[in-house]
Amino acid sequence: MQNKRIVLPLLAVFLCMTLLLGGCNMGAKESTAPEKYPAKPINVIVPFAAGGGADIMARALEKSAQKHLGQPLVVLNMVGGAGTIGMNEMAGAKPDGYTIGVIGVNVILQPLYGETRYHYPTALEPVVKVVSSPTVLAVLADKPWQNLNDLVSYAKANPGKIKFGHAGLGTTIHLTGEMFAKEANINIVQVPFKGESEALASLLGNHIHFMLGNPSALREHVKSGTIKVLGVAEDKRLTISGFENVPTFKEQGVNVAFDFWIGVVAPKGIPAAEKAKLAAGLKEMINAPEFNKNMQELGMVVEYLGPVEFKDRWIADNEKLTKMIKETGIADVIKAQKK
Repeated sequence: MQNKRIVLPLLAVFLCMTLLLGGCNMGAKESTAPEKYPAKPINVIVPFAAGGGADIMARALEKSAQKHLGQPLVVLNMVGGAGTIGMNEMAGAKPDGYTIGVIGVNVILQPLYGETRYHYPTALEPVVKVVSSPTVLAVLADKPWQNLNDLVSYAKANPGKIKFGHAGLGTTIHLTGEMFAKEANINIVQVPFKGESEALASLLGNHIHFMLGNPSALREHVKSGTIKVLGVAEDKRLTISGFENVPTFKEQGVNVAFDFWIGVVAPKGIPAAEKAKLAAGLKEMINAPEFNKNMQELGMVVEYLGPVEFKDRWIADNEKLTKMIKETGIADVIKAQKK
């Protein structure tokens, strides 16, 4: 009986100690430090087809992601809806830093043309600006026009007869053409195609009078002498090989210039620490000599902007483009074309 009186209290103490130690261990597990970001591959949504400027840029970044971020980038092409299908996926993704996107100025443009599932300028947030994609105006080499003034004079003498091709309705290239027509006070006919390659084929076939596009799409034809470039819609002349001597629109009296950028975005609400880590890694990747060389060959100009500076550009461009859309009436043109 006496032994029982001794054993029972000891057993009770043992059980209590076991429970306490178990609880401590559980607490230790629960208080384990959070995983270091990034701890797994990062998905990069590209809302355009493989082979385009945004896609090639994303895949160029992909090559050095492991080195600078410690995890690979996985490029996912989500095509359709003039980029809105991919942008919807970006905007609706969990803001944990494991889904980001590559996007151009159309992130601002699309909501200006009509109702969209998300208001992209506020549903997404800028991480870094990567490159600028310049726009040039090209004609067949055998045309009599030697500069923009010659083309403008011909267009004024032949209202409604000049046709210009571009990569698609509502694209930045289309907008540039409408801006050109407005500033030059000419009546020209826009012809949308499904990409620059189709517009180029039409130009080479003499079905349109001029096209607007990226230098990379035109470089070989400029080099061979079948195409000549009359102007570049930038604030300053290009440094891209073969295009250094092309005058800007402004130099020729036509006030058209816009920085059509491509950058990296994330869903709204991405934690500040994850965003900062992404931006730092991307900066290293963007400033790498090999990446700069690749972009130069694509006819793009590397112009890195960090999160704060890119956000300022985002806001300024939103105001500028809203005004442009209103002044050019391009939203009405798009609505009429869709009908």
